[in-house]
Amino acid sequence: MTSLHVRIGVLGVALLAGALAPTAAQATTVPAPTVEEQRLDRAVPQEILRRSGFDAVAPELAEALTGAHSYAQARRIVVREGSALWRRAVDRAQGRGPAESEGREALPHKGGGGRRVGLSRDDDRPLYWARLGMTREVRTWEAEFALSAQQRTRLLDALERTSRGQTDIRYPGAHMRRILVTGFDPFTLDRDIRISNPSGAAALALDGTVIQTAEGPARVETAVFPVRWDDFAQGTVERTLRPYLPKVDLFTTVSQGRVGRFDVERTNGAWRGGYPDNENLSRTETVPVTDPASQPQWTTTTLPYAAIVAAKTGRFPVYDHTEVTEIPAGGTDPVVRADGPTAGSTARAGGGGNYLSNEIAYRATLLRDRLGLHDTLPGGHVHTPVLEFGAGNTTEVTDPDFVRNRVDIIDQVRAIVTVAADASFRK
Repeated sequence: MTSLHVRIGVLGVALLAGALAPTAAQATTVPAPTVEEQRLDRAVPQEILRRSGFDAVAPELAEALTGAHSYAQARRIVVREGSALWRRAVDRAQGRGPAESEGREALPHKGGGGRRVGLSRDDDRPLYWARLGMTREVRTWEAEFALSAQQRTRLLDALERTSRGQTDIRYPGAHMRRILVTGFDPFTLDRDIRISNPSGAAALALDGTVIQTAEGPARVETAVFPVRWDDFAQGTVERTLRPYLPKVDLFTTVSQGRVGRFDVERTNGAWRGGYPDNENLSRTETVPVTDPASQPQWTTTTLPYAAIVAAKTGRFPVYDHTEVTEIPAGGTDPVVRADGPTAGSTARAGGGGNYLSNEIAYRATLLRDRLGLHDTLPGGHVHTPVLEFGAGNTTEVTDPDFVRNRVDIIDQVRAIVTVAADASFRK
């Protein structure tokens, strides 16, 4: 009888413990939003989302995830919604979609309220902030099933890739030339959270379009990359570009560079200079790539830079930029070289500096070379002018000069790509 009481008591304690114990799903620690995602709650991102009509994107994803009862279902939802965001952003940039997002800028009434005034269609910022809203929803989602940290990471990866156009690159048959162009997210947002990146805007405007070259039509496909050191170290550039470089006829990575000018960067360096990224992380090191034993200190453009510089492509001047910073062979101190690196030197900055614009150029051209395409595939990096607001605008999210500058940069990127294609395809 005593034994029976003991067994019953033990069973009762076990049942109580089971009732109080968290489920597997509850036990999983839900990550906090990232530094980048935390900026979402500030007034400017919220205004950009409202005025573009993209403010419902993240809530719609959150609602869809409530219907996910397994990781497989969640992944299907994330892929669907991420792809839809990219297509919506491209459609908006190219004149398709709701009329409320159309038009040149009209600033809102000072007192707020009244009719919502849309942002111009050329604006890349709605995509950026809407994506961050989506990643925050996935990152902080408390699933009703057991969701491991690895599974959450895979969901976030799928969302990043689909919403950046990295899985949406599609080319027609052999009758048309193929061009690949990449852009970037906005960055330096703690300096000015209103910032737009014209390279990302150009990617949205050009995706899926056809340009006419001297040798016939060419289809342009695009993708956008994050301004985060760790994503690059994890191979996001190579994973995206590797399937396509052997199949395209020309590529160029594009980023925002110097004030008032375009630059065709002649040389790219294998060095990270440490400037903080969008997560406020700093990395100062040799660019981390696979097979570092065969890694060169420098790579070079194979774009037809002389033809690009000579052509009339728009209102901004275009330069063949040859300057680099190196540590000469046998030396210890960095030296600026106006005409490119010397033999045996160690990179400290390419023509495009030592931030992620230089790194995407380095990675893309190194991949080109490792695929054996250096002599057959024109490719390199183009820096756009800095996108500037109108004089005196220090608070508004947009103004007529800001829009005009961005439209002119987009149009000139398109013209530069066309000139590069003309010069390359004639050979």
